[in-house]
Amino acid sequence: MSISAAQVKELRDITGAGMMDCKAALAETNGDMEAAVDWLRKKGIAKADKKAGRTAAEGLIGVASDALSAVVVEVNSETDFVARNEAFQEIVRNVAKAALSTGGSSEAVASAPYPGSQKSVADTIKDAVGTIGENMGFRRSKKLGVGAGTVATYVHNAIVDNLGKIGVLVAIETEGNADAARTFGRQVAMHVAATNPLALTTDEIDPATVAREKNIFSEQARASGKPEAIIEKMVEGRLRKFYDEVVLLKQAFVINPDFTVEQALKAAEKDIGAPAAITGFVRFALGEGIEKETSDFAAEVAAAVKK
Repeated sequence: MSISAAQVKELRDITGAGMMDCKAALAETNGDMEAAVDWLRKKGIAKADKKAGRTAAEGLIGVASDALSAVVVEVNSETDFVARNEAFQEIVRNVAKAALSTGGSSEAVASAPYPGSQKSVADTIKDAVGTIGENMGFRRSKKLGVGAGTVATYVHNAIVDNLGKIGVLVAIETEGNADAARTFGRQVAMHVAATNPLALTTDEIDPATVAREKNIFSEQARASGKPEAIIEKMVEGRLRKFYDEVVLLKQAFVINPDFTVEQALKAAEKDIGAPAAITGFVRFALGEGIEKETSDFAAEVAAAVKK
């Protein structure tokens, strides 16, 4: 199959590998982007695909919270210009407010009453399309709660309070001082925004992800020509390092890299005044996983001329 320049560019953006290496990887994997990333990693040409979830849609992430819970929502628009429209911002703010009164699932929020209206969230957004003049849509939401303690929130690249490009929730269960827990929880939320961990604990990582990494590490180790017993130890060591990089509690704390997040939590218990546990986190980045349509302008012109 022929490999397009756009595919090569996308793979380069994801991996940072050279153009010819990317072209060879795509040729070897029949254009399968994920397989091409793995092919490059096995060759030692690229690192993990940390850029694979690049933003590909506009709009805003919004958060809202009360004493024991918090929600994060995503409402999309076609352009960043609309995201800076006060009317659109008010919609996202109200969607987050509506989400707080539900269980937090996307389905529940879409059908929930829009604040100050008899209509649902989904119908209100549809109606607003005509007013604002651009296609919009409520995409998703997530809610975290605690029995005691707090759910801290953080918005990165905030346009106004509680609205921005990345939204994070961090739940801390504790019988201690909720304000102190919230202060520490916000620091952890900032850390999550920066590092984008895959899971809270090692056990929560998708087994398919672990199997994929093991396969890559094994092929890299075998390329060294060492005995199988040594290879097994090499793979175990690399897997431990992988966990340290992607598991929240094992990650070096961005605020103080001398501590892991788990160690920082233990130290924070002095201010909180009681044992505390991080029981969950959510990170929404605007447009992650959405493919934005691209067009080849030259090809469009050529096609138009032929008509």
